[in-house]
Amino acid sequence: MKWKVTGRFIGTIVAVVILVAIINIITIFMVYITSLNNEWKRGDLQGRPEQFVRAFEQYIYEDDGKLEISQNGQEILKNKAAWIQVLNDNGEVLNEFNVPEGVPKKYTPFEIVNNYKYIESSYINFILEKQLSDKHVNIIIALPSDEVGRITISYSKEALIEFIKSIITLGLIIDAIIALIFGYLFSRKLTKPISKLIGGVDTLAKGEYSLYIKEDGVYKGVFENVNRLADTLKINENEREMLEKMREEWLANITHDIKTPLSSIQGYAEIIGDEEYDFSKEEIQDYNKIIYSKSKYIKELVDDLNLSTRLKNNSLVLNKKNTNLVSLIRNIVIDILNDSRYENRDIQFISSMEVIEKEIDVILIRRAVTNLIFNAIVHNNEEASIKVEIRKKDKVEIIIKDNGRGIKEEELKYIFDRYYRGTNTGEAHKGSGLGLAISREIIKNHGGEIEMISELEKGTEVNITL
Repeated sequence: MKWKVTGRFIGTIVAVVILVAIINIITIFMVYITSLNNEWKRGDLQGRPEQFVRAFEQYIYEDDGKLEISQNGQEILKNKAAWIQVLNDNGEVLNEFNVPEGVPKKYTPFEIVNNYKYIESSYINFILEKQLSDKHVNIIIALPSDEVGRITISYSKEALIEFIKSIITLGLIIDAIIALIFGYLFSRKLTKPISKLIGGVDTLAKGEYSLYIKEDGVYKGVFENVNRLADTLKINENEREMLEKMREEWLANITHDIKTPLSSIQGYAEIIGDEEYDFSKEEIQDYNKIIYSKSKYIKELVDDLNLSTRLKNNSLVLNKKNTNLVSLIRNIVIDILNDSRYENRDIQFISSMEVIEKEIDVILIRRAVTNLIFNAIVHNNEEASIKVEIRKKDKVEIIIKDNGRGIKEEELKYIFDRYYRGTNTGEAHKGSGLGLAISREIIKNHGGEIEMISELEKGTEVNITL
């Protein structure tokens, strides 16, 4: 993977460099050609020497058969420290201006050509031919050699074309090699963190969440997110393992809670069915009560499981009707206190209002509140005081508060999970362990919220908002 990414990156760099080099060559050539054409069209006196000489022709005119140099032309020659001679066909000077001493007054064709091609003085000669009405003349314009220069080159067109091709090819090859070197060095720096990132993702895919990638460089933000993802996955995995452990323990408890009464039912059924023993009517009634009690307990466990599943899957249709919650909660507290097992418990009902109406499923809300009160009773000693309060502000609030043992902080976050059974549960308490989970799902199905706050040895408070 690393070399695949590197190869693609280097290939892209080389292609871009070659393309840019070709575009630059074409651009330079086009700019040069355009510049020449523009100079030629505008007769630029400030351009190249050859162009200056051609443009200077406009300042030479014929007056009564005599060639003259205009005043502007003379000023231009003075400014450039240049001089001019006008020759006839025999090489004789017809007119001149600003000519230094020692310059010939007559030229042979060889001298004209020699002076043009080679530098033999402090001036560079340029030749111009001008056609007049009845004759043509040759014009020599000389510019200082310290201002302009001339190089004479003899070449073969084919050789020149081949040379240019070789130069371009060599330039492209050198550019490509340089691009390869820098591309490789840069790609290593670029792909190294990508390789670390890919390796980190592979590690996470294998379920190894103890991952940390150093957070630096261009991809610092990406590495931070990967490390954060690894931490989240690790936390989720730990919670999943804990939930699985809780589920297994819960299943073991449920199995035990079902097998124990089943064993009793089976044992008493076998005793009653023993033909060798003559049971009295009172004994048979006692055994029937036990069997009924145990079977009723099993039925309640099964009902809890069914109700919990239906609530969890939102498949239970709520039978809502307008209900006075104050009256409902008061009756729940009264029913609990009327049970002989709890008649001595300190349970107080508090409400400043006589009527608080709400659209609810009465049976389910009764079940939820009853579960929560019984939870406070079962998990605390008999001296604990329990307060059940209902009030209405923006929403309806039901508070169930005790001053009992409290719940450990590490247990509190699992308290409403389906498979959780608290450590404060006494041996005498038997149940599915779904009571609080069912209460939470009932409140949620009514569009409400439930929260539990607790502190060891200070008590627990459950807040329901509808």
